[in-house]
Formats: sequence, structure tokens, C-alpha cells
Amino acid sequence: MTDIIEKPVQRHSETSNNSYATRPNDISTLGVVEFADCNQCSQYPNRWSSIRENISAPAAEFMGAFILCLLGCGGNCQANLSANKNVSANPAGDVVTSNLSWAIGLSLGVWLSANYSGGHLNPAVTIAFATVRGFPWKKVPIYLLAQLLGALCGAGVVYATYFHAIDIVEGGSNIRTIAASGNLFGTYAADYLTSVSAFFTEFIGSAMLITGIFMFTDKKNGPAPPGVVPVGIFFTVLGISSALGMNTGAALNPARDLGPRILTAMVGYGGAVFNFRNQYWLWCPILGPIFGMVVAAFFYDVMLYRGSESITNKPSEEAERHHMHSCAHRTKLHGAAEIV
Repeated sequence: MTDIIEKPVQRHSETSNNSYATRPNDISTLGVVEFADCNQCSQYPNRWSSIRENISAPAAEFMGAFILCLLGCGGNCQANLSANKNVSANPAGDVVTSNLSWAIGLSLGVWLSANYSGGHLNPAVTIAFATVRGFPWKKVPIYLLAQLLGALCGAGVVYATYFHAIDIVEGGSNIRTIAASGNLFGTYAADYLTSVSAFFTEFIGSAMLITGIFMFTDKKNGPAPPGVVPVGIFFTVLGISSALGMNTGAALNPARDLGPRILTAMVGYGGAVFNFRNQYWLWCPILGPIFGMVVAAFFYDVMLYRGSESITNKPSEEAERHHMHSCAHRTKLHGAAEIV
């Protein structure tokens, strides 16, 4: 511990029993070195800090997805439930506030989690990064589970908050229908939309989202100053939901749809949330975003990206041999020059 705290040198004539400033335990007179900045000490000052190191990434994904669905589903509920005259004399929102709620929710969620987990908050994003950018596949299951649970819990808090308003709109606490309130949590295609069109809508919207993420994080495009990436994602999501949200509700995120959908099945909406349009929940808001993001991520990297972490920029065997030979030769010459 003597390496952490530098005590001032005292002469005997300067010490005094009445002088608080010269007491050895007086923090105000000690030069305190931050524990994390000390090269002599462990990076884990206590047992919990060691545990936290292992759980911080999934915890950040859980918290980010929680915020996303808390604000997003909350925005849907406020805008739609308040439109009922028995709930509110005047509407407290509209489609614009709903879109803003989802955009703000994702932006804040990314802001919270980016430094700890990368701020995916979306199984499709995680799978795209694992497929194209070398994100470890062994981390994918825990990321996906954390995202799903965070979305479910966020939607659960919203349901508890608007429970009484939902009762009024539905006509009773024992009545729950998709058309009246279930679609405020999960996403459902419009009646006029074919299955192919629904899938295509989610595919295109999700492709645009991962393109925006890659664009804002590409060092060749700036790079963006710290803290600006979540703002860019905010505008990306707002643009997508405003332009492409009418057909399917713009899920763009399997966890954002499946978590709230499971919540609605648990609280009384029943199996109808999964039987809608022959398992719509699987092939549209889950597979649509995954395929859309993987395809768009691969296309971006093939055409534009230069970073070494992309599979499209992996050196060939010939390039590796040339690199090893050239580097070894230069290193040998540099070492000889230093000796001379």
C-alpha cells in the first residue's frame, strides 16, 4: 500500500499533536494515486470488480435493450391509448412521438452500453458482426439472451405502467386483443400486406440500419467524435421508422419484437400473438432483420470497408508470406543499424 499513497516528508520539529494537517491519516495532505492507474496493483481492487468484468458486457446489453423497449413501447402506448376518449380528453402523442420514442430509446441504450459491450442491443446486429467483422461466436448466445430478457423486462414495465389504460381500451381486465393493444408491444403486418412484402420491408429497413451503424463507426468516414455515434443512430432509426414503418411497424430487431411478444403471451393475449399469419413472428421480425443485416454488412465491407477485422480484408497466404519476409528483413536491418 505504500506504493499507492505518497506520504509527505515530515521533520520532527514540524509535527504537533494539535496539527491536523500533519497527521499521517489526513487524506488532504496525501498524494493519492488512482488505483486503476497504478501499474504495481491488480486491475481488480476487490472481488466484485473481478466478477463485474465478466458480466458487464451482457449486463450492458440487457440494460440497453431494456431502455429501448421501455421508451419505445411506452411511446406506442401513450400515443395510442390516449387517443381513446375514455382514457384521455386529448391525445398525448401520435405516430411522430412513437417514432421519436424508439429512436431516443435506441440512442440512449447504445450510449449506455457502447463502452462495455459494443452497444449491439439487437440479435441481428450481433450476428452480422460475428459473420462479417470477427465478433466472437462464443459470445453470441449470451448477448442474444441478454438482449431478449432486457426487451421483455422493458415491455413488462410498460405494461404494468399502462395496465389500467389498457383495461379501459379493451373493455375489461380479462379482455386482451392484438388489434386493440397487443400491437403496441409486438409488431404485426398491415392487413393489405402480402407475406413477401412484409419480409422485404423488414429486410430493407434492417439493411439500412446496419449500413448506418457501419457508416458511423467507419474510421474512413471521419471518424465520428466520441458520443456522436448514438446521435447518428438516432437519426437513422427515426428516418427508417418514418419512411418504412407503416407496413410492419419497423421491428428491425428480433429482440425488440420477440421480447414484448413473449410478454403479451404471458399476460393474457395468448397464443394468438404467435399464430398470427402462420408464425409471422419468426419469418418477418426475426429472420427479416437477420438476413437484411448480414447481406448489407457483407455488401458494405466488400465495396467500401478497409478495416482488418473484416473477413473481406483477410490477407491471402501470399500476402502473409510477403509481409513476414519483408518485415523480418526490415527488422533485421533496423536492429543492425541500432547496434552500429
